[in-house]
Amino acid sequence: MTTHAQTFHRQPVGDVDVFYRQAGPKDAPVLLLLHGFPTAGHMFRDLIPLLADRYRLIAPDLPGFGNTVAPPRAAFAYTFDNLATVIGGFTEALGLDRYALYLFDYGAPVGLRLALAHPERVTGIVTQNGNAYLEGFSEAWAPWQAYWGDPTPANREACRASLAPETIRRDQYLHGADPSRVSPDGVTLDIAYLARPGADEIQLDLIGDYRSNVALYPAFQAYFRQQRPPLLAAWGRNDPHFLPAGAEAYRRDLPGAEVVLLDTGHFALETHAAAIAALVRAFMARL
Repeated sequence: MTTHAQTFHRQPVGDVDVFYRQAGPKDAPVLLLLHGFPTAGHMFRDLIPLLADRYRLIAPDLPGFGNTVAPPRAAFAYTFDNLATVIGGFTEALGLDRYALYLFDYGAPVGLRLALAHPERVTGIVTQNGNAYLEGFSEAWAPWQAYWGDPTPANREACRASLAPETIRRDQYLHGADPSRVSPDGVTLDIAYLARPGADEIQLDLIGDYRSNVALYPAFQAYFRQQRPPLLAAWGRNDPHFLPAGAEAYRRDLPGAEVVLLDTGHFALETHAAAIAALVRAFMARL
């Protein structure tokens, strides 16, 4: 077995059993891949082999997602602070004291919390449709924003449409993408994960807590200005939720940021893994 092959592991972090996939030489520069909603580390399945000859790639499943095993809601608060605490503990358990971050969707506020806590560990940031600016929000966020402002049962229930299989398939995977290039594997697996008992309520908890990420945007932006991390935004320009303006906004605090808009939707790796791998390879080589 070569070091290029993906291998699959578990790492206990407190009460959470973190599942992760990795590939690449053990002594190579590390790229920590953090997925978003409603998926898991399998979203990186095409990217990892394209970079594993030169980099060590590690993709954990967040608590509440994929194959990571976490306590039920009664025993574990599904907040972004707690997700970041677990992933921070995961990096320490693996001895990762220097790494670049690849942030997608929910992975952005999780990873940026890691950067706030330990800026000295972060060598650079790749953001793929991962927001840190209000400009990135489209009108599609309106039900979530209503829930943030007034967390009533009715407003929570209005967010449940975001979890529907057809919404995931149509808006997350197919919108703005060439459908002939979108494999059914990823969306089918994501829908299956969401169908597990209790998964919907966990996701609604996280939707409600997303407001905590927006509250941290000024802190994230101050981190960019003060620490000046190298940053690549590789963004699906047709994303119905995270607008291209959210990618361009990084240049306000990081004038040297590289922004590349790809002709695809939210899950850009489903259609543009090779193009993104080339961008990431060039970016990582400059770090």
